[in-house]
Amino acid sequence: MSSHDATLEFEYETPSRARLVADSVRREIGEIDDDRSQTTIERQQSLVRISIEATDVIALRAAINTWFTLVDVAERTATIGERTLESS
Repeated sequence: MSSHDATLEFEYETPSRARLVADSVRREIGEIDDDRSQTTIERQQSLVRISIEATDVIALRAAINTWFTLVDVAERTATIGERTLESS
């Protein structure tokens, strides 16, 4: 399938934060993938790696933008949850 690919890596302070973000965005695999792009997610300790393969650069750009947005939302949500727990 792949004629274009990208790997996004996100490193976190703790393995638990990496697991939380990875688990949050992993749910979208299969929902977002189509015949033009496929994504895999893996986590190793504090590192989350998102690998994207696409048939063309437009699909690759769209997938990269989508996954950056999903990770950003997961990170912001985790931060809000952490602050809420700390203030309780």
